[in-house]
Amino acid sequence: MRILQFSWPLLILQAALCLHATHARPDAWTRSNSSWSESQQSIIRDIAIIGGGSAGTYAAIRLRQMNYSVVVIEKEDHLGGHVNTYTEPTTGIAADYGVLYFEDEPWVRDYFAYLQVPVVKVSVLGQGVMRRVDMRTGASVPLSDGATIPAMAAYAAQLLKYPYLNTGFNLPDPVPEDLLLPFGEFIRKYDLDGAVDIIALFNQGVGDLLQQLTLYMMKYFSLGVLRDAIGGFLQPANHNNSELYGAAQRELGSDALLSSTVTATNRDDGGDGGEDDWVHLQTRTPTGEQTIQAKKLIVAIQPRLENLAAIDLDPAERDLFGQFNNTNYYTSLPMPTQSPNLTSILYGSVDHMSEDEVKRRITQSVLQLRHAGIPVQAPEFVAYSDHFPFLLTVSADAIRGGFYRELNALQGRRNTYYMSASLNTYDSAEIWRFIDEMLRAHFSQPED
Repeated sequence: MRILQFSWPLLILQAALCLHATHARPDAWTRSNSSWSESQQSIIRDIAIIGGGSAGTYAAIRLRQMNYSVVVIEKEDHLGGHVNTYTEPTTGIAADYGVLYFEDEPWVRDYFAYLQVPVVKVSVLGQGVMRRVDMRTGASVPLSDGATIPAMAAYAAQLLKYPYLNTGFNLPDPVPEDLLLPFGEFIRKYDLDGAVDIIALFNQGVGDLLQQLTLYMMKYFSLGVLRDAIGGFLQPANHNNSELYGAAQRELGSDALLSSTVTATNRDDGGDGGEDDWVHLQTRTPTGEQTIQAKKLIVAIQPRLENLAAIDLDPAERDLFGQFNNTNYYTSLPMPTQSPNLTSILYGSVDHMSEDEVKRRITQSVLQLRHAGIPVQAPEFVAYSDHFPFLLTVSADAIRGGFYRELNALQGRRNTYYMSASLNTYDSAEIWRFIDEMLRAHFSQPED
């Protein structure tokens, strides 16, 4: 998955240089004070999955292939998470403004093939002329110094030094200090300036790329992304990424509870925490309150405390999840007839902002492009999405102190597993590979 990496021509707008805000938006997983329903018959499944985005949907499909029964609880009226697609009402042409591309990996092709969604290769680099503009002034800014190809080769050589970054956060102890450098210092240390513009095109939503830790930036712009930036990514043949999730939704049928939220959980039913214990969930669905009993729980949403308010966290879970910082990231699509050279607008901010405020600031920045000789009008938005909370990070000191070792140790405790992008990276292909490894490690094939 690449969250709006770039689509030529693409305008990238970013309001912040340092993203450490933890402003909360209204919580989708609010704890209910209502008592557990005694009269209503429970939904009983092997696995309950909270969240129907990239991670939750893939986990559900794979578990069904492994003969597990599942139920997915998704707050939106559709599956897909960060996938955003706008369909022009008169022509029926779809325009993606969330996830744009998928890495060309065997398990990605297998997933699309299983859901009978044809794919095509799409070239990304070389589709247009890249320009950089200082959105504060509208002045054109030269591209990064240095030759791009040698710098990208040198960056690839650095990636090869850390093969354990491919899946999850299985970091050695001690963690190499290079991975804990701000990415700007890492770039200077290894003379990678020529790679910055390309990396910035793909590492969207990360805030100030040069201030983020190298660990997170290398996981985001991986060898697979580098390869496909040159050789081509995958897209559905009809160039509508929502088609994948529509097919998954049809496959899951009534096992996907849409427009539904978890209001309370009980992961301690009096047993010893073994396989004979059950996880209990209270949910609010369009048809009313519904209880769910499951052998195991997968949490496939971002593990920020405000997202997990309905889950009965223990002190260890609360302490770890409370350390996460997040970036704030918004994507939008302007009416194409206004400014044909303006196809997607991305925006970031330090503090979480309302939709009206984001659009106001985007408009101000867009009009600055006139100073760079780019003919634009004030955008009229036809689609908008708030991706809060986006990239979840912790400090270098927390990582040195074993944060991810402790986070990994939560897997399986209280029959709960965490499988969101925060446990790997914001890339659908890598999320899916991570989930496959988790399922192999923790979910044995059930008997028919």
